[in-house]
Amino acid sequence: KNRKRGTNKNEPEKRDLNLKEEGQEYGQVIKMLGNGRLEVYCFDGQRRLGVICGKMRKKSWVSNGDVVLVGLRDFQDSKCDVILKYLPDEAKRLQKLKEIPDH
Repeated sequence: KNRKRGTNKNEPEKRDLNLKEEGQEYGQVIKMLGNGRLEVYCFDGQRRLGVICGKMRKKSWVSNGDVVLVGLRDFQDSKCDVILKYLPDEAKRLQKLKEIPDH
Protein backbone atom coordinates (compact mmCIF):
# COMPACT_ATOMS: atom_id res chain seq x y z
CA LYS A 1 0.00 0.00 0.00
CA ASN A 2 1.61 3.17 -1.19
CA ARG A 3 -1.07 5.59 -0.02
CA LYS A 4 -0.80 7.26 3.34
CA ARG A 5 -3.83 6.83 5.50
CA GLY A 6 -5.47 9.69 7.35
CA THR A 7 -3.77 12.56 5.54
CA ASN A 8 -6.14 15.19 4.22
CA LYS A 9 -4.44 16.70 1.18
CA ASN A 10 -7.53 18.39 -0.25
CA GLU A 11 -7.41 21.32 2.16
CA PRO A 12 -9.94 23.92 0.95
CA GLU A 13 -7.95 26.77 -0.58
CA LYS A 14 -9.30 30.31 -0.80
CA ARG A 15 -11.32 30.59 -3.99
CA ASP A 16 -12.81 33.61 -5.72
CA LEU A 17 -16.42 34.49 -5.01
CA ASN A 18 -18.49 33.83 -8.14
CA LEU A 19 -21.33 36.33 -8.51
CA LYS A 20 -24.39 35.66 -10.64
CA GLU A 21 -24.45 36.62 -14.29
CA GLU A 22 -27.20 36.92 -16.88
CA GLY A 23 -29.45 33.85 -16.78
CA GLN A 24 -28.30 32.77 -13.32
CA GLU A 25 -29.88 33.04 -9.87
CA TYR A 26 -29.02 32.28 -6.26
CA GLY A 27 -31.02 29.61 -4.48
CA GLN A 28 -31.26 27.55 -1.32
CA VAL A 29 -31.74 23.79 -1.33
CA ILE A 30 -35.07 22.78 0.22
CA LYS A 31 -35.18 19.05 -0.38
CA MET A 32 -32.99 16.38 -1.94
CA LEU A 33 -34.91 14.22 -4.43
CA GLY A 34 -32.22 11.71 -5.36
CA ASN A 35 -30.62 10.86 -8.71
CA GLY A 36 -28.80 14.22 -8.84
CA ARG A 37 -32.00 16.24 -8.50
CA LEU A 38 -33.15 18.61 -5.77
CA GLU A 39 -35.79 21.18 -4.98
CA VAL A 40 -34.42 24.73 -4.90
CA TYR A 41 -36.00 27.91 -3.57
CA CYS A 42 -34.61 30.62 -5.84
CA PHE A 43 -34.25 34.09 -4.33
CA ASP A 44 -36.45 35.56 -7.06
CA GLY A 45 -39.36 33.93 -5.20
CA GLN A 46 -39.85 30.73 -7.19
CA ARG A 47 -39.37 27.05 -6.38
CA ARG A 48 -37.65 25.06 -9.09
CA LEU A 49 -36.47 21.51 -9.72
CA GLY A 50 -32.67 21.66 -9.80
CA VAL A 51 -30.39 19.19 -11.56
CA ILE A 52 -26.77 18.87 -10.39
CA CYS A 53 -24.46 19.26 -13.38
CA GLY A 54 -22.06 16.45 -14.27
CA LYS A 55 -18.78 18.06 -13.19
CA MET A 56 -20.26 18.72 -9.72
CA ARG A 57 -21.97 15.37 -9.23
CA LYS A 58 -19.21 13.40 -7.50
CA LYS A 59 -16.93 16.27 -6.41
CA SER A 60 -19.01 18.41 -4.03
CA TRP A 61 -21.84 17.11 -1.87
CA VAL A 62 -24.96 19.25 -1.75
CA SER A 63 -27.34 18.98 1.22
CA ASN A 64 -30.45 20.73 2.59
CA GLY A 65 -30.00 24.41 3.40
CA ASP A 66 -26.97 24.93 1.15
CA VAL A 67 -26.76 28.13 -0.91
CA VAL A 68 -26.21 27.31 -4.59
CA LEU A 69 -25.85 29.16 -7.87
CA VAL A 70 -28.31 27.89 -10.48
CA GLY A 71 -28.48 28.45 -14.21
CA LEU A 72 -31.99 29.23 -15.41
CA ARG A 73 -33.40 27.57 -18.50
CA ASP A 74 -35.09 29.89 -20.96
CA PHE A 75 -37.24 27.07 -22.35
CA GLN A 76 -38.30 25.57 -18.97
CA ASP A 77 -38.97 27.98 -16.13
CA SER A 78 -39.75 25.24 -13.59
CA LYS A 79 -36.30 23.59 -13.94
CA CYS A 80 -32.75 24.84 -13.38
CA ASP A 81 -29.18 23.52 -13.36
CA VAL A 82 -27.04 23.68 -10.21
CA ILE A 83 -23.70 25.20 -11.27
CA LEU A 84 -21.91 25.90 -7.98
CA LYS A 85 -22.28 25.23 -4.27
CA TYR A 86 -21.21 28.07 -1.98
CA LEU A 87 -19.26 27.29 1.19
CA PRO A 88 -20.75 28.71 4.43
CA ASP A 89 -18.28 31.60 4.64
CA GLU A 90 -18.94 32.46 0.97
CA ALA A 91 -22.68 32.54 1.69
CA LYS A 92 -22.03 34.98 4.55
CA ARG A 93 -20.01 37.18 2.19
CA LEU A 94 -22.90 37.15 -0.30
CA GLN A 95 -25.24 38.30 2.49
CA LYS A 96 -22.86 41.15 3.37
CA LEU A 97 -22.78 42.21 -0.29
CA LYS A 98 -26.63 42.18 -0.25
CA GLU A 99 -26.64 39.65 -3.11
CA ILE A 100 -28.87 37.26 -1.13
CA PRO A 101 -31.38 38.12 1.63
CA ASP A 102 -30.56 37.44 5.29
CA HIS A 103 -32.23 34.43 6.86
